[in-house]
Amino acid sequence: MNWKDRVFLRLDEEKLFEDSGHRTRFWELLDCYADYPFFTKGLCKCTYLSAWDEEHFAIMLETLTSMCLGQETNTEDMRIQGDSLAEVQPDAEYYVYQLSNAFLDERPFILPEEASIEPMQRHIIEQALKAARVIDKI
Repeated sequence: MNWKDRVFLRLDEEKLFEDSGHRTRFWELLDCYADYPFFTKGLCKCTYLSAWDEEHFAIMLETLTSMCLGQETNTEDMRIQGDSLAEVQPDAEYYVYQLSNAFLDERPFILPEEASIEPMQRHIIEQALKAARVIDKI
């Protein structure tokens, strides 16, 4: 079994997909882009996070398609764009972009206790951190 199949199956076994849409969107990104040289474990974590809803999925799909067309070999430009986008995001979205950047940088992320975000956004971040731990073990 290849790496992308193992990732998908382990996340599914751990019940880390919120619903069938989340599962399908994640698989589409993983299946299409996991074999490109820029696709790291950190980017895999970002695809899990972006697959939560159609809006973020569309942004990730456009970004990854552009990377393919530009024959990117790393996520450096994506990381720079993530910093720029984080600075203009309101409240919870700021933390989601910071989480994505931490994934790309392969560094830990801790949501500040004083972060004023909705319970659903907190849930998404917590689930993404759980998924990241699973991905790291594969």
